[in-house]
Amino acid sequence: MKKLFIAFIFLAFVQITFADFAEGQIDTIRLKDKRLLTSLLKPGLKQYLVYGQNPKKARSLTLLFWTSDIKLENRNGEKVFAITQHLYGGDSTRYMSVYSLNKATDFAPLYHKESFIHETKAYNWYADKITGADSVAQNLQKDFSLNFKTPNFNWNLDMETFEMLPLAAGKTFAINFCDAGITQPAYTLYKVIGSEVLVTLDHQKIDCWKLYREYEYQGTPASQTFWISKKDHEYLKSEELFKGSYFYKIKMMGAAPDLLQRFVK
Repeated sequence: MKKLFIAFIFLAFVQITFADFAEGQIDTIRLKDKRLLTSLLKPGLKQYLVYGQNPKKARSLTLLFWTSDIKLENRNGEKVFAITQHLYGGDSTRYMSVYSLNKATDFAPLYHKESFIHETKAYNWYADKITGADSVAQNLQKDFSLNFKTPNFNWNLDMETFEMLPLAAGKTFAINFCDAGITQPAYTLYKVIGSEVLVTLDHQKIDCWKLYREYEYQGTPASQTFWISKKDHEYLKSEELFKGSYFYKIKMMGAAPDLLQRFVK
């Protein structure tokens, strides 16, 4: 059950090397180049409705509610983004919490922790390695260690990363992502395939860039499309075709508070 849940929430990762593309055809997003527009990442609570549907089971939906609270804080004299995520499903076995720290200057990962049911995995993130956080109680990954030569981005924060990309017509990006404890650092290819106007709940028309990628999961083709607003660089919607099912993530209007902060004292 857990593997299926992780596959649904943290979508499959595809590895891409530079040998696949000619020089100059892609914009490479590396930490050392500081090409992410970090000033565009807005602090505050963001909420998303996540749902999936299989055409063969058209009368049922898989539903999740996802919150992401971004705060700009000072840690040891350095500004950082502290990002707390909560994922709620139909029962407690689908609940997951995630906490991440990234430098505010370039979005370099510093720390990542995720808790699912009774399991906790926590990592310290450096420019040349990722190690298990031995200060975190009952950390299943306390002995984890991964060395690398090139600093990378935290793939679990792909939504936030997309909001900071210098999006424009015809652009293609190769982003050096790593999913700690699951994948090696690798470049993932995303293409701007055009524009589309989305109509919001309050009937505003928002012009968006469409960011797209194709990948393969266990031999089956899959794809994702992301809608990022041109004016405010907001992640408003995503659509994925995965193993014969369609999954959508839609940004909500933010009228509801963070459930844990409101009701858990």
